[in-house]
Amino acid sequence: MVNRAPAGGPTAPAVRTVLGDIAPAALGVCDAHDHLFLRSPQLPGQELDDAEAAAAELSAFRAAGGAAVIQWTPYGMGRRSAELPRLARESGVRIVAATGLHQAAHYSPELLARVRPDLAGLFVAELTEGIGGTGPRAGMIKVAGGFHGLDRHARHTMAAAAEAQRATGAAIGVHLELGTGALDVLDLLCGALAVPPDRVILGHLNRSPDLVVHRTAAEAGAYLAFDGPSRAHHATDWRLPEALAALAEAGFGDRILLGGDTTTAGARSVNGGPGMPYLLRRHRERLEIALGADLVTQFLTANPARAFAADWARAPGGSR
Repeated sequence: MVNRAPAGGPTAPAVRTVLGDIAPAALGVCDAHDHLFLRSPQLPGQELDDAEAAAAELSAFRAAGGAAVIQWTPYGMGRRSAELPRLARESGVRIVAATGLHQAAHYSPELLARVRPDLAGLFVAELTEGIGGTGPRAGMIKVAGGFHGLDRHARHTMAAAAEAQRATGAAIGVHLELGTGALDVLDLLCGALAVPPDRVILGHLNRSPDLVVHRTAAEAGAYLAFDGPSRAHHATDWRLPEALAALAEAGFGDRILLGGDTTTAGARSVNGGPGMPYLLRRHRERLEIALGADLVTQFLTANPARAFAADWARAPGGSR
């Protein structure tokens, strides 16, 4: 298993991109949760597996003013990690890749049986040595809860993520099913597993516009990601300005992240959907009308720069 004590002293905070570590301030305007590649038996026929479509999407995002994308696609879901450095170089968009594991439904039983015995070791290796041993290094850990709860798979995966977080300093991003279960996740990760709250990013909170839960999570110190302004997740979009205004007025504007979460080929802008550019066009414009440009700029720049930066501790054998 992973040695929990970091090797070496502290380093300057950095964001780990697929082209190497950068100063947090260099991240720029950031889509804090999206997907360039994604494959799952839960999305038959809608896989994101076309490298040229990904390149076109990044180009459109860049033209809209985007500078960085955090790809939350975890282990075993078609990350296409070997393509990511080329796409980053050619597009000029900084890309952060993820390690981690999603809900069990996204995997075959055989794959889960193979990786479960040392998930933490897998996560640390991908964060410090490279995805697949030779690919770009991941810059975050992605895990997932369930609908209003945490099953045995989620608890096992989150325990491994916590161990990997202690060994590396990486942030943990959490898929909340339909935006639910945020406080259960914090109880486990930050309570029982002692992960610092500012190393946890709660995803999909826009899908459950519970202002009490949002404020409680922010008070705990976690980052809150509102990351689904798309055709598939628009049912609660009209409540988003209200939710963000409530958090900002309570003093938690520094905990908010924005993302697009493009999960199907049909949702890409190059295929007629909203895609990545929507975040910086209609979505940003709408939020600026309600909240002001300065606050929305903070959501897109300063906040993700802090959330995804880490004092990258080096696990034994993890230097590269």
